[in-house]
Amino acid sequence: MSQDAFELVKSQITHPEKLFWPKEGYTKGDLAAYYVEVAPYILPYLKNRPIILHRFPDGIEGPDFYQKNLEHHPEGIATTPVVHEGKTLQYLLIDSLKSLLYAINLGSIDLHPFLSRTEALERPDYCVIDLDPHGVPFENVIEAALELHALLEKIGATHLCKTSGGNGLHIMLPLHARYTFEQSKEFAERICSYLHNRLPKTTSLERKPEKRENKIYLDCLQNRYGQSIVAPYAVRPRPKAKVSTPLLWKEVDSTLNVEDYTIETVPLRLKKMGDIFTAVLGAGIDLEKAIQKLSIDGW
Repeated sequence: MSQDAFELVKSQITHPEKLFWPKEGYTKGDLAAYYVEVAPYILPYLKNRPIILHRFPDGIEGPDFYQKNLEHHPEGIATTPVVHEGKTLQYLLIDSLKSLLYAINLGSIDLHPFLSRTEALERPDYCVIDLDPHGVPFENVIEAALELHALLEKIGATHLCKTSGGNGLHIMLPLHARYTFEQSKEFAERICSYLHNRLPKTTSLERKPEKRENKIYLDCLQNRYGQSIVAPYAVRPRPKAKVSTPLLWKEVDSTLNVEDYTIETVPLRLKKMGDIFTAVLGAGIDLEKAIQKLSIDGW
């Protein structure tokens, strides 16, 4: 930890010595120091988005809970109102290192921003396809990701890949608030139907876990209003303090090991490679054109 990071953590984090990963020896202070290092990279994916906090006050082996509503907070910390199931909730906004560390000090390990920004809540900035494996080898996840990559390349749809921070992969397509959540979800469903048709033995569209044992769940349901996805470069509350890490497509092969991306390795990777995920916030794909190309192939 640099001296500047140490001083910042010392001034804003209470009980930095508290063990958050007992087996690895990582503390709350270590977590905060990681976020100080990656702040320039993660903040663009958090700014102007309602944030759902996943809080672990006593570390990953203690109780946890998700927090949407933030009624009380210090001066200088902003929230934004979002109507949720008939109620107006005040969601945290993370627009600076100060507000980022505020969230971490609450015991938040990973951060889940909305797919849309406050100025266009009804229109997502990206479409998400979550390859969520259940009892299948990771090589099957790689196979599914590459099959999806080939299709999206064929129809000319920009798409990026990141690790989930667990055993899955997230494929994300930029939309730049050009379409509704319903349009995004319908497109994701068509893509996933295609993928399931190509790989019926290893993938599933079934929502109920007991009906999709030993399959990769092709999850499209995050493409709905009010849903969120873990931010790029966010730490996950998993063993080894793994990080949800953007990948180059050439890295998505049989050598890929999600265990390699942790709070120790990702800052070094960022210094070497920079942020390779920025296109997800860039110009959106032409959804109508992509759907036309899918239709030509019968999808």
